[in-house]
Amino acid sequence: MKNKHWTQFELLHQTVKNQNIHIKGSHSYYSDAYDDGFEASVVRYLHGDEHTKDRDPRWPIDQLYIGDYVCIGAEAVILMGGNHTHRSDWFSLYPFMESIDEAYQSKGDTYIGDGAWIGMRAMLMPGVTLGEGAIVAANSIVTKDAPPYAIVGGNPAAIIKYRFDETTIHRLIALKIYDWSPEKFDALKPLICASNIDALEAASRDFKA
Repeated sequence: MKNKHWTQFELLHQTVKNQNIHIKGSHSYYSDAYDDGFEASVVRYLHGDEHTKDRDPRWPIDQLYIGDYVCIGAEAVILMGGNHTHRSDWFSLYPFMESIDEAYQSKGDTYIGDGAWIGMRAMLMPGVTLGEGAIVAANSIVTKDAPPYAIVGGNPAAIIKYRFDETTIHRLIALKIYDWSPEKFDALKPLICASNIDALEAASRDFKA
C-alpha cells in the first residue's frame, strides 16, 4: 500500500474495475488519502464489487456514470441502489428474504456530469444527476438533481447559487467543451481557465486542428 498524503489522488480510469461504473475520459480523480480508495470506500451498495462480482444479480443493476474532469473530494459517498429493500410504504421496513424481490425498488442510474466537483464528505443519494460543472458543498447530502453549473449545499442539498448567469451557462453547455479533442482542449485551456465566454466561443469557432 502506498504512503498516502493529501497531495496525492487516484485517477479513476486507472483504478476502477467494477463493470457497473463507467468512466469517461482519463482526468477524473478521487482524493483517496484518508480511506481505501474510490471503489472500496466511496461507492456503496453497487453490485459487481469484489464480493458480488461472481454472483448473479436478482434484479437489473443501477449504473454509475462519471464524466471527464470530475473532482471528488476525500471521504465522499456515492450511494447506489443495491440496498434499497426497505419499503417505506410497507408496515415493516425489514428486508425479509422471502419478499426481497418485491421489496427492492430501483432508484435508477446515477450521473456525475463533466467538470463537476463533489466536496469532502458529501453524499450523493441513489439516482441523482449532477449537471456539467456543478459543485456540491462539503458535507452536503444530495437527494435530487443538481443543474449544470449550480452550487448546491446543505441537508438536503439545495441550490445556493449558479456559477454564471443563465445565458452564459447555456452558451457553455452548447460549446460541449468536454467533448473536444485533446488538441483543441489543450490549445484553448487558457480560455477554459478564465471567464470570458465571448473569447472562448470565438476561439472555439476559429480553432483549426
